[in-house]
Amino acid sequence: MSIPQPFWAPDRHADRRPRLLARARTLTALRAWFDSEGFVEVEPAALQVSPGNETHLHGFSTELIAGDGTRARAYLHTSPEFAMKKLLAGGETRIFAVARVFRNRERTALHAPEFTMLEWYRAGQGLDAPMADCAAVLRLAAQAAGTSVLRFRGREADPFAEPERLSVREAFLRYAGVDIFAHDLAEACARHGLRVAADDSWSDLFSRLLCEKVEPHLGLGRPTILCDYPASEAALARLSPDDPRVAERFELYACGVELANAFGELTDRHEQRRRFEEDMALKAQIYGESYPLDEDFLSALPYMEPTSGAALGFDRVMMLTCGADNIEDVQWTPVFRP
Repeated sequence: MSIPQPFWAPDRHADRRPRLLARARTLTALRAWFDSEGFVEVEPAALQVSPGNETHLHGFSTELIAGDGTRARAYLHTSPEFAMKKLLAGGETRIFAVARVFRNRERTALHAPEFTMLEWYRAGQGLDAPMADCAAVLRLAAQAAGTSVLRFRGREADPFAEPERLSVREAFLRYAGVDIFAHDLAEACARHGLRVAADDSWSDLFSRLLCEKVEPHLGLGRPTILCDYPASEAALARLSPDDPRVAERFELYACGVELANAFGELTDRHEQRRRFEEDMALKAQIYGESYPLDEDFLSALPYMEPTSGAALGFDRVMMLTCGADNIEDVQWTPVFRP
């Protein structure tokens, strides 16, 4: 069996280079667009007190050593969210970041331990604004890459088409025949031939149905904005004032691939603490570990005005605009493989 060439091997780099140049052009175009929209680019520190407090996200830990030898645990962030929200609390109103983020236990064709996240916030605006932003980002990325079609594993989408808006409830009814607010999800999983374990939570079953039966149908022909997530599936989002069963959250899909996640941001520090503590208790139960809470972040939340924010996986967008099958095909220097 032949040994794959390293990414820097001249022949392999020559094959990869057109995609990498498209990546560079796309970043330039996106920075110019955000600037034209009145955004300020910020640079959130990657070293944080907490990597994030979602149950199934895993961080990289390290240690800060002061000049006097004092030691403190630190983590590489899984998202720049906490740091950016502190800037919003300080008075910023439109900010974006092109951030390197780090997630452990993640390495597939669509996941990398280190990747680029494009994250932005609009103070004083609702979710319609980041929905329009996401559509604009796809158009700009396609133009910069010189394509009119997004592609992934035989699926296609038009980046210039207006995205379809579909609620989670509607999507489950359409593609899985399940009403998430009325049906037994364990029974629904079993009916679809999906594994059901005795200790599965409602969220476990929801995620299994979403991944296996719903996501493959999203963003085909045109992008899909999947909105109105169940309240239990939106750890940092406000509940909808119209229906407390759902939260102000949407995800952007194209070619069956999730590209972005957006919230109407929660600013109630007591509710946020409750959710984090609940998620960390579950994390400890499942994985035998948990992460500290960023008390500075929780203290900052009441100073934020109502805000919407979005986080977009830039590498995944580049995969679709370049027709790549693996995330490492659009990264300048992929993380080493032990």
